[in-house]
Amino acid sequence: MFIAMNRFKVTPGQEDAFERIWRERESYLHTMPGFMEFHLLKGPKKDDHTLYSSHTAWQTKKDFENWTNSEGFRKAHARAGEHKPAVPMYLGHPEFEGFESVLMQTAPNKAA
Repeated sequence: MFIAMNRFKVTPGQEDAFERIWRERESYLHTMPGFMEFHLLKGPKKDDHTLYSSHTAWQTKKDFENWTNSEGFRKAHARAGEHKPAVPMYLGHPEFEGFESVLMQTAPNKAA
């Protein structure tokens, strides 16, 4: 499994707008072979930002790379720079991190 993450530092007061952009956009992820799941994670608040991370899980690193070169990726990111609030939404650019799974543990099935 390969996990792709982008960290975003969102300026105070822009959290609702940031979440709305993600909620309302078409991602096209579901159209890609090897896509497993997506999460938008909200992290700790600091004085100058709230940390967010987008997290996608893929069957393989190659599946993720195919996504980044796909028409769906281009469509999903085509409007990324359109939102121009009076207060900047981000502190800096997103920071990408990619991880290949070396160990996985799952919860055992529980009887109802």
